[in-house]
Amino acid sequence: MLKSMGAAKQAVQVEVGDEMDVPVIDHAPAERGTARKILPIVEGVVLVAALLAPLVLQDYLTVFATRVIILALFALSFDLVWGYAGIMSFGQALFFGSAGYGVALLARDLDITNIVLVLPAGTLIGLTFALLLGGFLLLGRHPSSVIFVSLGTLTGSYAADRLARGWYYLGGQNGIPSIAPMSLGTYEFTEGPAFYYLVLGILVVVYLLCRFLVRSQFGLALAGLRENEQRIAFFGYKAQHLKAIIFTIGGAVAGLAGSLYAFHEGFVWPNMVGVVVSTQVVLYVLFGGSGTLIGAVIGTVIVEGVSFWLSDNYRDVWPIILGLLLLLVILFRPLGLISFVLGERERVGSFGAKPKEKRNAAP
Repeated sequence: MLKSMGAAKQAVQVEVGDEMDVPVIDHAPAERGTARKILPIVEGVVLVAALLAPLVLQDYLTVFATRVIILALFALSFDLVWGYAGIMSFGQALFFGSAGYGVALLARDLDITNIVLVLPAGTLIGLTFALLLGGFLLLGRHPSSVIFVSLGTLTGSYAADRLARGWYYLGGQNGIPSIAPMSLGTYEFTEGPAFYYLVLGILVVVYLLCRFLVRSQFGLALAGLRENEQRIAFFGYKAQHLKAIIFTIGGAVAGLAGSLYAFHEGFVWPNMVGVVVSTQVVLYVLFGGSGTLIGAVIGTVIVEGVSFWLSDNYRDVWPIILGLLLLLVILFRPLGLISFVLGERERVGSFGAKPKEKRNAAP
């Protein structure tokens, strides 16, 4: 029995934070020393490429790249929910689209397009809807199963889609067209480099905040929740409350993305709150790699870029080709494309002080 306990202890290493212990799978020492340096390099390369993109892209491609960055922000919200808390939300578009409809109504009915007002309003709308739905699904008397939450979010997204299609005030099937441009004082943000760099700056700020969050003490609890929810509950943490908090934060980020998307496209329509967009963001994170943040960004860029190229060159069969590519990646790289450069240790992360290496005892 002692031998089995010793073997189990070697298989699972406990990283010590400031307040609690979280089980993390042990890996080879060589991976510990090198994998941690890869993530900042990947993030830096992606940032430099994004900064230089408008300088080399044609105007219509800059508009397309702006849309992709907004969708990458949307993918970040899902990665927080699924990649770090293990909540499979098939209703993330509910928060994305509801915020888009909200700012569209502000612009249409109240003539409010100031960026200082519409972006916080969209973020608040996404946060509120996520808080209500998360409270209903996650804060019951008994812990919610993954299937229950998945089906609950899917039902919420489908219901919102049907409501938007049938409500004349929201434009019905046609949505709300001709949204006035977002403004700051007398300056209007129209499609082009200015809107691109605005969206890129927001994405960078939100990404840094998310990175800080998942590496904080709260992120430490989330890492433990993802790796071993039962042990986190044993330590006295309320796992369902942690899930509800990150679910709400994810809804706020999705709401921010939905607000930007509405003003960039100039209209909103029922699909923005529906199941199709909810599934789309799942594919982004699956393709790029969950639980890394940067994987969600890379996955969005690749899926949207490949879709754009395929639809232009293979108009009749491009969805089939894209589906096969996604299927191959999911089958052979379950952790996403980011797993080609990041090891499991880097994806899980480590917290607190580095464990001291044991010195060999003198003979």
